[in-house]
Amino acid sequence: MNKTYRMMSLISWIVIITFLFAGTACATLGEEEPQIDQSKTTKKLQSLPRAQGDRKVVTIYEFRSGVPEITATAATDMFTTALIKSGAFKVAERQRMQQGVMIEKQLNAQGQTSGTAASKQLRGADFIFEGTVSEANPSASKTGLGGTIKGLGLDVSGEKATIGLDVRIIDVQDGTVIDSVNVRKPIKSIGGAVSGVGSFVQSFTKKDLHGADVGAAHEKREGVDEALRACIEQAVYELVKRYGKESE
Repeated sequence: MNKTYRMMSLISWIVIITFLFAGTACATLGEEEPQIDQSKTTKKLQSLPRAQGDRKVVTIYEFRSGVPEITATAATDMFTTALIKSGAFKVAERQRMQQGVMIEKQLNAQGQTSGTAASKQLRGADFIFEGTVSEANPSASKTGLGGTIKGLGLDVSGEKATIGLDVRIIDVQDGTVIDSVNVRKPIKSIGGAVSGVGSFVQSFTKKDLHGADVGAAHEKREGVDEALRACIEQAVYELVKRYGKESE
């Protein structure tokens, strides 16, 4: 009975180790093709009714970010993309006017391009959105589990940080802040490691492996950019519900 128990235990551990190695190999060697974003927040935006006729004009000058991994420019671009994706607003370009719109107007004024762009006024905005990436706590929650069985070391750990986004809505007519949206999202990570496989096998086979050993480790963590985009898309969803065409 004791021999059978040992054999079953050995087989069980070999299966566990095999899966760990397989997961590590897939994470290291796997190659995935680019895909269109199909996240839950993206699907929520795409599920909104497309606004018909004239839409409110909104603009973003710049986000502020207190998170080293996130630049204000990147956050602004993500927010602009989400607004366009929602189909509820017209987005007035303000961030890169000197690299685009104003150059085209100058070329038109000099007679180098066709049309009447130089004589046209820029479309005024109804609302300005100001955003701040306000929170990123890398150690909000951390758990771990580890142990050693006959020289085989196992370690499983998990960590949950948070990232936050604050958006203020400013009425262009009088400059007052009329509303705000706050979104928070956890950033989860999980990992595991195995060590001392050689010692474990030697304890059953009673054979000297001459110091040979092997270990494996694997960690999976949600990207900060991915979490930020989810926060932005959720915030835009709320803005559409409050100020989009369908809310009138």
